[in-house]
Amino acid sequence: MTDSGESTTKVHYICQTYLEQKPGRDGQAGLKIGKQFQYSTAAEAQNRAEREAQNEDCSGADAYMISEDPNSGEVGPPSFLIRLGNVPETDDL
Repeated sequence: MTDSGESTTKVHYICQTYLEQKPGRDGQAGLKIGKQFQYSTAAEAQNRAEREAQNEDCSGADAYMISEDPNSGEVGPPSFLIRLGNVPETDDL
């Protein structure tokens, strides 16, 4: 008999790019999320972030991992693997 109360944490490896937003009415420029890619390993996410950050239309890129509890759906805070270029402050996430 198996214990259905057991929880297995699922780890997601993400590459996320950022694009510069033109200044709005308040005159402030900002960043918006460009693309998101999910990978099965940290190395894949980091390699993609490094490639994406070299594109001229990309302002910056993050590779990070997050842990998810599949039973509750709760997701933990990101743990950054690499941050390249112009990326948001971690307080903004």
